[in-house]
Amino acid sequence: MEKRIVILGAGESGTGAAILAKKQSCDVFVSDIDKIKSFYKEILYNYEIDWEEGKHTERLILNADEIIKSPGISEKSEIVQLIRKKGIRIISEIEFAGRFTYAKKICVTGSNGKTTTTSLIHHMLRKAGLNAGMAGNIGRSFAMQVATENYDYYVLEISSFQLDGMYEFKADIAILLNITPDHLDRYDYDIQNYVNSKMRITQNLSEDDYFIYCSDDEITIRELERIVMRAKQLGFTQKEKKQQGAYIENDQMKINVDTDEFSMSLADLSLRGKHNIYNSMAAGITGNVLQIRKETIRESLMDFIGVEHRLEKLIKVHGIEFINDSKATNVNSTWYALESMTTPVIWIAGGIDKGNDYNDLMDIVKQKVKAMVCLGADNTKLHQAFEGIVENIVDARSMKEAVQMAYYLGTDGDTVLLSPACASFDLFENYEDRGRQYKNCVREL
Repeated sequence: MEKRIVILGAGESGTGAAILAKKQSCDVFVSDIDKIKSFYKEILYNYEIDWEEGKHTERLILNADEIIKSPGISEKSEIVQLIRKKGIRIISEIEFAGRFTYAKKICVTGSNGKTTTTSLIHHMLRKAGLNAGMAGNIGRSFAMQVATENYDYYVLEISSFQLDGMYEFKADIAILLNITPDHLDRYDYDIQNYVNSKMRITQNLSEDDYFIYCSDDEITIRELERIVMRAKQLGFTQKEKKQQGAYIENDQMKINVDTDEFSMSLADLSLRGKHNIYNSMAAGITGNVLQIRKETIRESLMDFIGVEHRLEKLIKVHGIEFINDSKATNVNSTWYALESMTTPVIWIAGGIDKGNDYNDLMDIVKQKVKAMVCLGADNTKLHQAFEGIVENIVDARSMKEAVQMAYYLGTDGDTVLLSPACASFDLFENYEDRGRQYKNCVREL
């Protein structure tokens, strides 16, 4: 009898999972509590997949053999509670797609830097002439690519929500960039629950696999002391000399994998800022593990153009530089953005607070920020945190208003930085929509 697969959520990940399940001759049904975008509806029609929108019909869902849940759907939702009660297994699209590919999987997680590092590694692999796809939390879904492409390598950006639904899946190279508080609203405001999710990137690693991690990250190091790791471990650090992995010496990034050594000047890295040195190190180690030519690794780290909405330089208007860092949806990301600023900052922040603790930003805000524009439906917490720290704080209810206010608060030589430290769903569809609106409003100045 054919296996019945029910998919909750018909976005990028859910639609991709539906097509892959259909290609594997499963009985597939897709259910979305919201309206399905016409783009995805058309794909479901073309593949003759049954779907519903605006509701979850229990009799059509609770008869599943297995359920693939989109990462955005909370464990607390009514339908998920019913599925759990019935004992039907819930997995993520990444777990499902991993069953149907023999490609090598390079998996990147962390609270910050995932998209940049994933894109940089993919850039390096393509430059080396390898047949590599990029998926996960970025671009076209992993399941869709497994169903319709034939890659030898996948570079996967994996979020904690995706990791929560992963059990048998195994990375060939697992990369953990850092762990700082994020999404605590989804983890009962207990950081250990979030940490446990992130550490799932290491599950099922064998002695032939690699685990690449930041040895300057206290939480990661603490967790590594607790677990038994069979994979080869390679750390990267900016603090101490490392024998295996990556470290800094005399303004050179040095990488040592087994007895293979590589070095390049920090001044040659295309990505700027302390956090990006970490991202470049993780990518550099990966390139060495895959035995990519040193010249190709060096060129990739020198000519990579950063990711949209991540410290993306726009234009200067009357000497004021505008930077789009809409992807900074947590405090730590914003700290890194502010840390890399070299001129006085007018900071646009705000949105949906995910249990943020702004104390970590106090010192850097005192040093760098001359004025602040709070852009959100409710800015109370930002005011409470930064009144008395930032001299000038104003509120905006739209991106256009925020950009105009920031422009009037700035003078020649200043930088306007959109780095919200919050999710975007109060006023925008997602961080991309927020970033695009920002860019459009800046162009209109």
